[in-house]
Amino acid sequence: MIITFKHWSIMFPAASLLTTLLLALSIAASPVEVRDSPITLPVARRLNTSGGTINLLQHDQSRAAALKSVGTSSVGRRAASIPVTNEAVSYIAEVGIGSPATTYNLIVDTGSSNTWVGADTAYVKTSTSINTGKPVAVSYGSGSFSGTEYTDTVTLGGLTITAQSIGVASKSTGFTGVDGILGIGPLDLTEGTLTDEQTTTIPTVTQDLHTQGKISDIVVGVSFEPTTSESVTNGELTFGGTDATKYTGAIAYTPLTTTSPASYYWGIKESITYGSTTILSETAGIVDTGTTLILIASNAYTKYQSATGATPDQTTGLLRVTLTQYDALQNLNFNVGSNTYALTPNGQIWPRALNTYLGGSSGYIYLVVNNLGEPSGEGLDFINGQTFLQRFYSVFDTTNARV
Repeated sequence: MIITFKHWSIMFPAASLLTTLLLALSIAASPVEVRDSPITLPVARRLNTSGGTINLLQHDQSRAAALKSVGTSSVGRRAASIPVTNEAVSYIAEVGIGSPATTYNLIVDTGSSNTWVGADTAYVKTSTSINTGKPVAVSYGSGSFSGTEYTDTVTLGGLTITAQSIGVASKSTGFTGVDGILGIGPLDLTEGTLTDEQTTTIPTVTQDLHTQGKISDIVVGVSFEPTTSESVTNGELTFGGTDATKYTGAIAYTPLTTTSPASYYWGIKESITYGSTTILSETAGIVDTGTTLILIASNAYTKYQSATGATPDQTTGLLRVTLTQYDALQNLNFNVGSNTYALTPNGQIWPRALNTYLGGSSGYIYLVVNNLGEPSGEGLDFINGQTFLQRFYSVFDTTNARV
C-alpha cells in the first residue's frame, strides 16, 4: 500500500515482522536514487544504568520540553533553563574522528544537528584537528554541552568526511557512559549554537557527505528493532539511501509540517485512534530517535488512559495494565494521510525483561505511551520515539529541502 505526498516518504509493507514506514523528505516526488552504494553503520541500543535506576519518563518529558521551546525565543532551546536528566535509552554509533581515528560512541539523534565529543572519552587531537577558536553550546533537556568548535576528519562506516565541524566539550551534563552526539537533524537546529554567531548555521555530517561527493542525496535510513536485551547491536544507519533488506514496499511522499515548533524537526501531521476511537485529531508532531517513549498531548493521554483502563505506576511514572486489561487492548493507530500504521497490543508495552532497569516490577505490564505534558494545539502535540521507530523503518532525506 503506497501513499504519495510531496516531501516525506511513507511506505507500508504487505507483510513483515516490522511494519515499514519510510519517512523521507525531498522536493522532487521521485524515488531516492543513490549514485553509489549506500554505506551502513551499525548502531547499538543501550540502557544507561550507570546512574542506577532509569527515570525514563522524566528523561523524555525533559527532552520534550526542550524540543518545544525552540520556537519561543530567538535562541530557542539553546538558552532554555530546563532540568536535565541523564540519557536513558540510546542508540549508539561508533564514529571515528581524527587521523589516525579515535573511535567515539555517539548517540544517534534526529532531534539535534550538532556532532560533538568529549563527554566521556576525551577528544584526541591529531594532524587533521583544527581549532577554530569558536565557542559552541547546546542544551537538550536531557543534557547539555559547551566547549569549542574544531574541524576534523570524521569516519562513518566506509565514508570519510574531511574538515567536518565538531564540538569538543569542555563541560557536559547528562551524558554519562557515552561520548557525545551524532546529530542528523535539520540544518536550522545548528543556528546559534556557535555562541558568538547567533545567526550562523553549521553544516551537518550528512550535508558534508553530500557536499564532498560521498553520497548523491542527503539521505539517512534508520533501522531500529525491538529487543529484550540491555545492550545489543540491532540497528543501523544507512547514509545515502536505504537498506532494502530492512523493509518491503515502495516509497511515497508527504510534506514536513509548517506548524511551529514541529517544523524545526522531522515534523509531520497525523491523527491517533485507539481502536476506532479518536484520541488525537490531526495535528503536528515529530519523529525523534532521541525520545524513547511515544508521548502524546495531555488530552489525548487522558483518553488513552481511560480507554485502556491503565493506572499510573507510582515508581516508574508509566501507565500499568493488568493481564486482563492487556488481553483487551486494541490497536493504537497512527493515521498519516490515508494510511494507518498500527501498534498492536504487544507494540504498546515495555519489554517486561527490562522492567527492573526502570525500577519496576518484573511481573508488571507497562505501556510505552505517555503524557507529553501539555494539551494539543501548541504546535508539537506528539513525539513518535524509539518505541514507534522499532516497529517502522525510517528514512530521513533532506535533498533540496527547505527546513
